[in-house]
Amino acid sequence: SPDAEGSFDLKITDPNVNQEDIKKELREVHDPEISINIFELGLIYHCDVVEGNCTTVMTLTSPFCPVAGEMPIWTEQALLKVPGINKVDVQMTFEPTFNPSQMSEIAQFTLNLGDDNHDDEYVTNYHRFR
Repeated sequence: SPDAEGSFDLKITDPNVNQEDIKKELREVHDPEISINIFELGLIYHCDVVEGNCTTVMTLTSPFCPVAGEMPIWTEQALLKVPGINKVDVQMTFEPTFNPSQMSEIAQFTLNLGDDNHDDEYVTNYHRFR
């Protein structure tokens, strides 16, 4: 399950790579429709760095996301900015499917998805969050 930050599984075994640098760069990649970064959205399921090689498994908020082709490229470009990462392999998956509960507390608050017992919802062309 995701942690309070929204991510699932960051395993940085490479001593030359700082986990905070990875988070910083992933936070620079935003879902253009929701305007929240992919890290806080919980779209990164797995990130492993061994000997400068980064393997990342991610998802999208919807299989019909209009930037489905670009998002893995943006993620790769961001991770290549991290000192110590020389190669990035981004793999897409829809298992498990994205769920708003994967988001960080900040992202949930931003989209008004907290436990406030209101019937508020955030709706875009492709998503409906309750």
